[in-house]
Amino acid sequence: MTQPPPTPPEYPEPTGRPDPPGAAQVPPAHPVPPQQPPAQPYVPHQAPPYPQNARYPQYPQQTAPGAPPYVPQQATPAPPQYPTGPTASQPVYPQAAAPPPYPHAPAPPPYPQAAAPSHPQAAVPPPGSPLHPHHISTDRGRVHIAGQQRRTDAAAFGNLLLHLPNFLCSLVVVTLVSLLLGELGILLILAWLASGALVFHRPTESALARHLLRLRYPTPQERAKLEPVWREVTARAGVDGRTYELWVEDSDSLNAVAAAGHIVGVTRFAMNNLPNGELAAVMAHELGHHVGGHAWSGLLGYWYALPGRIAWRLLRAVTGFLFQVSRAFSCIGVAFFGVCVGGLALATITSLYGLPLLVLGMPYALAAVGRRSELRADQHAAALGFAPMLAAVLDKLHQQEQVRTAALTAANQGAPVPETAASRLLSSHPDYHTRLHHLQQYLQPAR
Repeated sequence: MTQPPPTPPEYPEPTGRPDPPGAAQVPPAHPVPPQQPPAQPYVPHQAPPYPQNARYPQYPQQTAPGAPPYVPQQATPAPPQYPTGPTASQPVYPQAAAPPPYPHAPAPPPYPQAAAPSHPQAAVPPPGSPLHPHHISTDRGRVHIAGQQRRTDAAAFGNLLLHLPNFLCSLVVVTLVSLLLGELGILLILAWLASGALVFHRPTESALARHLLRLRYPTPQERAKLEPVWREVTARAGVDGRTYELWVEDSDSLNAVAAAGHIVGVTRFAMNNLPNGELAAVMAHELGHHVGGHAWSGLLGYWYALPGRIAWRLLRAVTGFLFQVSRAFSCIGVAFFGVCVGGLALATITSLYGLPLLVLGMPYALAAVGRRSELRADQHAAALGFAPMLAAVLDKLHQQEQVRTAALTAANQGAPVPETAASRLLSSHPDYHTRLHHLQQYLQPAR
């Protein structure tokens, strides 16, 4: 059978104010249908998407009267299916945007500063200009000549003393050669002893300067440049400048020489590229060698040592030849040669009371005396007032030595050429720093 649909319950009509307590509930005579809200215009809308594999909701069915109301069970939705696989792209999440740049405080405007006055650097005048700081005046009137023109200082005396073993060895050599002449041998010995006076002989000095030192006489233009400077140097020293002769060496290096008893030579570079004050310092240095007796004592010692030097070179040549011959006879020949040479050397040393042993150490002692004579010549030039000029010349010599060392290093494929201890001991000139140190007392301003 089909049951009739249930009748909806009747509700009381609201009166607007609450009923007093205890009042009886009176059902209304006619049921008043509930007021419906005004109809809204139909707006079509799209139904929300439902997840896949979701169950449709179950609506209540008609039940019998008196049965409990049907409560629909909510279906649990299945979890959403996320795409998997190698082609699935990962979701891109928005990253936090960078904060906007905040304006910084503007930099303060640059304030105009007082510009330092630009002074043009003064250009160094050329060497021949009177405005050069090392230019000296050569206009001198009366000249005072000292009574003592020359002296023999400690360096010259030490030079002669150290040449004494060489002199004795040379005397032995000359005596052995004189034995070959018989009765005329004594004349050879006397002639050799008297030959030392040729050091002060002017024609001999000229030949020595021209052929051994490679010097020449200056031209009239060069003499006009050299003589005023030399006159100023000799006037300060109280020496008669006409006693000495000026010579020129055709060289592009900075150098000068004092030889024999009256020779003063300068290079063409020193004459043309140095201010007259620095040229005067160079000449005053060479004059110091003459005044102190270094030039003549060195030449005299070298002359008397010449026979011994010649004999030593011949002995070395013969010994080297015999050693090469002895090597052809294997070890026995070398041993025999060593015994012969050793016995001869021992006999010579014994007969000459050990004099040849002193000769072996003489080059080092003579080099030390030569370095001392250079310092004394520097002091002589500085005492005449040429200390600043001489310091400038020493600086140029030092730069010239550095250029030469750099050239040797480049020729050695960039490897520096080390200076041995023997080369330093055999050097005839002190190093730059030593010479400059001894000039400090003349470079300091007077208090």
